[in-house]
Amino acid sequence: MYFTLLITAVLTAIALVAAGLFVARLIAPRSFNPNKGEAYECGLPTHGGSHMPFKVGYYLFAILFLMFDIETVFLFPWATIVGEVGVYGLVSVIFFLVVLILGLAYAWKKGALKWE
Repeated sequence: MYFTLLITAVLTAIALVAAGLFVARLIAPRSFNPNKGEAYECGLPTHGGSHMPFKVGYYLFAILFLMFDIETVFLFPWATIVGEVGVYGLVSVIFFLVVLILGLAYAWKKGALKWE
């Protein structure tokens, strides 16, 4: 019974996606201007390749920001039920925050937060 339901759901999803793509292709405006394929930089034409290497530090900074941002988001559900979880919930969140602060201190000590 569940297998039939799974197959039906998958086939329905495939059909809806295919129908959406088909309708979008039918009603989408078409413009065959060669300038549309060029890279755009502040209204000035680009010279050379449009790809350039970035420092790894930028990616590391972004990953650290996302990591701490997502971990902080986990505090909001806890804050809504703080009265129900008791001492065990408080100790768990304190442990969570200690690990978070230690990770921040480690990144700070390694210089990962310096924007150069």
